[in-house]
Amino acid sequence: MTMGVVITGIGCVSSLGLNIKNFWQGLISKKSGISKIENFDASSLPVSIAGEIKNFSASDFLGLKRARQYSRYIHFGYAAAKIAIEDSGLMSSNIDKSRVGVIVGSGMGGIEVFEENVIKCHTKGPKRISPFFIPMSIPNMQSGVIAIDYQFEGPNYSISTACATGNHCIMNGAMLIEANMADVVIVGGSEASLTEVGLGGFCSQKALSLSTDPSTASRPFDINRNGFVAGEGSGVLVLESEEHAKKRKANILARYLGGGMSSDAYHITAPHPKGLGAAKAMSLALNQAKLNPEQIDYINAHGTSTKLGDLAEVQAIHSVFKNQAKSVKVSSTKSMLGHSLGAAAAIEAIVAILTINEGVIHPTANLEEQDKECNLNIVHKSAISTNIDYVMSNSFGFGGHNASIILGKY
Repeated sequence: MTMGVVITGIGCVSSLGLNIKNFWQGLISKKSGISKIENFDASSLPVSIAGEIKNFSASDFLGLKRARQYSRYIHFGYAAAKIAIEDSGLMSSNIDKSRVGVIVGSGMGGIEVFEENVIKCHTKGPKRISPFFIPMSIPNMQSGVIAIDYQFEGPNYSISTACATGNHCIMNGAMLIEANMADVVIVGGSEASLTEVGLGGFCSQKALSLSTDPSTASRPFDINRNGFVAGEGSGVLVLESEEHAKKRKANILARYLGGGMSSDAYHITAPHPKGLGAAKAMSLALNQAKLNPEQIDYINAHGTSTKLGDLAEVQAIHSVFKNQAKSVKVSSTKSMLGHSLGAAAAIEAIVAILTINEGVIHPTANLEEQDKECNLNIVHKSAISTNIDYVMSNSFGFGGHNASIILGKY
């Protein structure tokens, strides 16, 4: 028998706030979380803005000593996990920790630590490399740190599929629960790639918007969109079997209904021009959720603000939703946060859950002149209140990784 999977806790660290309340209020108020880069000197780069997190103190979550041992992406992921676990009430329940797993991924891991130690090795020799270099930089350490701190002894690993990371982690967590290999899985993604090398690499690809106006640079589906704005942060969710959640009288936030994943098998960075892989992922998600396209009330789009990516997603939605494509409500969270890569999908899954529970769809910022080829029903003027039963959330990553999930009202 397949186990029902539910979400009982959420935690988010973003440029719109370090808690769920501020994060959500920022989104529905159409507030930009994009600002001038302050964490490092970006004067050598052609970009000067990002969805950078300000006023974050890792020691508030980890203590000073441990905060020094971990990299920024681990700081974000641990903080989001702590918030989500507290939200779930998991640790105040009598749980079997051998059946609690952790799958929190990252696209790039501790890139700032990698940079620092490469420079140190080059200028001062390999003996000056930090003993924490490897554990601070590898992308699987996020899951390891969470499991060690909470003594969770169930399945523990990481996934790295660029921008699709969070959705793949969510789907894998759900599969573990459905296979009765875990009662609870902590899932999500974390990213902190706003460094000279991290941003420089995207600049070399000509993937980033070169706009200097933080409030208008990210403009998904707009005719004048010209690249994405990089961001950072973390989103973590507590997945749980419905039986386990009900037994401990947990507050259930939403149902995980299904997911679909596919590969474009087309290009290392560009999406398939017709969005074939994205369409397949959406179709598989609908099939697993046992839903028809017309039952989806809202799509949280991947919506990165790139010319190719937005158009490919629009074509994929039309391919799957057909006559419903122009009526189903769509918006892009990245219009306000920028693109936090390996964290984006998990953050947007949290947006989907908040949308279901609040009955409010946040708007897409900066959609001043909608691209005629992006002919979808994009919510953009202001947030709208409506009943939401089912949400699809899309995430597509470099390498042709496509992942769509569907969440539903409990």
